[in-house]
Amino acid sequence: MATIVDCPTCGAKVEWSEKNKFRPFCSERCKQIDLGAWAEEKYTIPAVNLPLDDEGDKPVQ
Repeated sequence: MATIVDCPTCGAKVEWSEKNKFRPFCSERCKQIDLGAWAEEKYTIPAVNLPLDDEGDKPVQ
């Protein structure tokens, strides 16, 4: 039995198998929409406990 997941972009049910070359997405379109969101920095990963600069007042970036 194949594993079924939700497409992260549109929520459609998708079979997680080697025959689905876009997994976990349902299509090339949904894959490109997600890539575009990353490129436009719509997704972020929060930083925790950033090191401070030498003066101790601003986080180092």
